[in-house]
Amino acid sequence: MTHPIFENNARFLRLSFDKRSLSAWADEIFDWLFSIHPRYSRIEVFLSKEAELKQDLQHFIREINAYPGDAAAFVREFFNQLPVIHGLLKSDLETIFISDPAARSIDEVLFSYPGFYAVAIHRLAHALFLAEVKIIPRLLSEYAHFKTGIDIHSGARIGERFLIDHGTGVVIGETCEIGNDVKIYQGVTLGALSVSRKIAGTKRHPTIGNRVVIYANATILGGNTVIGDDSVIGGNVWTTQSIPDCSLVFHKSEIIIKTNQQFPEPLNFII
Repeated sequence: MTHPIFENNARFLRLSFDKRSLSAWADEIFDWLFSIHPRYSRIEVFLSKEAELKQDLQHFIREINAYPGDAAAFVREFFNQLPVIHGLLKSDLETIFISDPAARSIDEVLFSYPGFYAVAIHRLAHALFLAEVKIIPRLLSEYAHFKTGIDIHSGARIGERFLIDHGTGVVIGETCEIGNDVKIYQGVTLGALSVSRKIAGTKRHPTIGNRVVIYANATILGGNTVIGDDSVIGGNVWTTQSIPDCSLVFHKSEIIIKTNQQFPEPLNFII
């Protein structure tokens, strides 16, 4: 007995693990990094979980041949990097709390802000991406995208004290480079001018300088596009050209407000 769909699927690469187990691993390492669960108040439990997370990552890498070298040695090195990544995330967390008057506490940001979760998973995925681990970084990025509505390619380079406010609809492309102390709001796209296999491996996405603020629904495209330090990009701006340092870029639209007495009485049809 056979089936055309089953036979067509035979040509695809098979993952030897359910990708949902990697999604669960992402949530578990996030909780572990910040000792979110009460059980992590005990050091022996914290260390035991670390060993489990290492074993799981090693399993994922080996099952899909995701790393060309020694998987066990790589995983040890990856976990040795986590104190540095944790420090970056701690700065991200504090930046969000300081910058957002709606945040009542650091814990509120940690537990409930999608922007912070997306950046946390990105920083982990990016470390794997830089080590040329296959598939796993992108799966982690897409899980964060699914969970938060924030799409950050694992290849994007993001500086310190990064803030995504609200975040829904944010897109940050693979070759995007973002400086320190950058703030972006919902609906922002840092994208490429075109999509083609021919330009794979080239710088396709913009470079954002330090201390830049990009407001809601702005679109910045192109690998040669550089937004200078200390610039502000207003809401709904669409640009494919570089912006000098200390610039204010805004989209001008006309809004007309009239009182309802200035409008004729509407026609009401009752049938």
